[in-house]
Amino acid sequence: MNQKLCFVVAAGAVLALSSCGKKLGQFSSDYFTVNPNPLEVVGEKVPATVSANIPAKFFVKNAEVTVTPYLVFNGQEVASQSYSFQGEKVRGNSPVISYEYGGTATIPVGFAYQPEMIKSELELAFTVTQGKKQYVLPRVKVADGVITTAALANAATVNPAIGADAFQRIINEKYAADIMFLINQANIRAGQLKTDAMTELRNEIKAADAADNRVLQEINISSYASPDGGVELNTKLAENREKNTKSYMTGQLKKDKITEFGELTAQFTAQDWEGFQKLVSQSNIQDKDLILSVLSMYKDPEQREREIRNLSSVFEQLADQILPQLRYSRITASVDVIGKSDQEILDLFASDPSKLSVEEILYCATLTNDNNQRLKVYDTAARLYPKDYRTFNNLGLAQYVAGDYDAAKTSFQRASSLTKNGEPQMNLGLIEMLNQNYTKANQYFGSAAGVPELGEAMGVYYLKQGDANAAVRAFGDSKSNNAALAQILTKDYSKAKTTLAGINNPDATTYYLMAVLGARTNNEAMLNTNLRQAVRLDSKLAQKAANDLEFANYNLTKALN
Repeated sequence: MNQKLCFVVAAGAVLALSSCGKKLGQFSSDYFTVNPNPLEVVGEKVPATVSANIPAKFFVKNAEVTVTPYLVFNGQEVASQSYSFQGEKVRGNSPVISYEYGGTATIPVGFAYQPEMIKSELELAFTVTQGKKQYVLPRVKVADGVITTAALANAATVNPAIGADAFQRIINEKYAADIMFLINQANIRAGQLKTDAMTELRNEIKAADAADNRVLQEINISSYASPDGGVELNTKLAENREKNTKSYMTGQLKKDKITEFGELTAQFTAQDWEGFQKLVSQSNIQDKDLILSVLSMYKDPEQREREIRNLSSVFEQLADQILPQLRYSRITASVDVIGKSDQEILDLFASDPSKLSVEEILYCATLTNDNNQRLKVYDTAARLYPKDYRTFNNLGLAQYVAGDYDAAKTSFQRASSLTKNGEPQMNLGLIEMLNQNYTKANQYFGSAAGVPELGEAMGVYYLKQGDANAAVRAFGDSKSNNAALAQILTKDYSKAKTTLAGINNPDATTYYLMAVLGARTNNEAMLNTNLRQAVRLDSKLAQKAANDLEFANYNLTKALN
């Protein structure tokens, strides 16, 4: 080996020994980038990705580095999962960083969100192992603060599903009786006026006329002829049956001194093919399918009648069992039953709630905006009607709104034991979501399909899972703070503004979100106006806003003073 070559080999050996033997130098913040920076709440976590770009001639070959990300805030710190990478001469399974060329590494970061993290620093701590030696390098700060807007998602503001009352102030009731006629006759036989149905109809009409809470809206007469005998004959028969029935009804009303009955209307049907088809379909007549096929094949009334008469063996059964049922006039009385007024219901609840039906007492709770009064009404309802799930479900709703979640859960469980309907299931899901039991919450929501309020609950569920796009779909056109928040997180600022503007009862959070929109769309006037109103409604938001990185580029003096 010549002298020059010996020198090169010796120099390489010295360099190799030097790179293996020296301690690792301090890391620089320039070696790291963070996405996002500042960090941002997603669901209930603070995730990020730290990318390391290690320069050449830095990472010694026999070193293994364990990096632990720390979020430091308010005098405390929490650690994310540690991550290791190693030099070329280390036997291990961690990513290798070249001494000669340097290298890159990706460090996943994740923290469980705490409100104090809004003002924080992301630091990387380094523990180095070289052979049997281990030492710690100075920490490096790589990011400042956490954007916490996503944490404004609030399950407590979701309206629990209500067990709706079926109260109707006006209920329409119909009473009917038939007068039957003999073949080819239109005169009313005395016996037809004494049937039980006719007697009951007359009594209902008289009772409605006499009652203060019942109104006769209409008396209608519909007269028919069976489809045998020809169109001309049947038209005359049906018309005369209508005329005679109307004449009888007019006389009877006069006799009973009933003058307030809305309107007396009448019409006739010359050939009741529709009724004929219905009766044949429901009968046990032999060859009824053949008769029905004739009806479907021929639309002309006279041809239909001829073809059916040609079925001589069947026509006798029709003449005996079906056709007589189609020769009649039907008298129908339409009566509106007027229920209790709002004031009557309120007065009865105050004096003797036991005189209210379950529908009336559930309706009573809708006559107030005072949740304490609703609690009183629903508690009374549950006591008076303990077998109706709605009373306990709605009691739980009022308890939920009052913030008494333990009591609400008990009421929802009681309601669930009384029904398979979805409202209590959805509401139990809300309780579990408040307790951050998201798997169980999702199971309850899965049992509440079809409940109108479910979309809002699922929207918040998706926000808590960090899926803002799914949340937007679940909220649909809902006008709520949570729905607007989902739109802000997906950067649909125009839609979010419309949603916030459509909220019926805006609160401090509504205005705070509008201020965030102002910041994100560079509208300082919008920011200041809405933030000022938010702080006026909730003074605690002043401190939040002062630390909120959404407003980092703005002077909040006008809004907060």
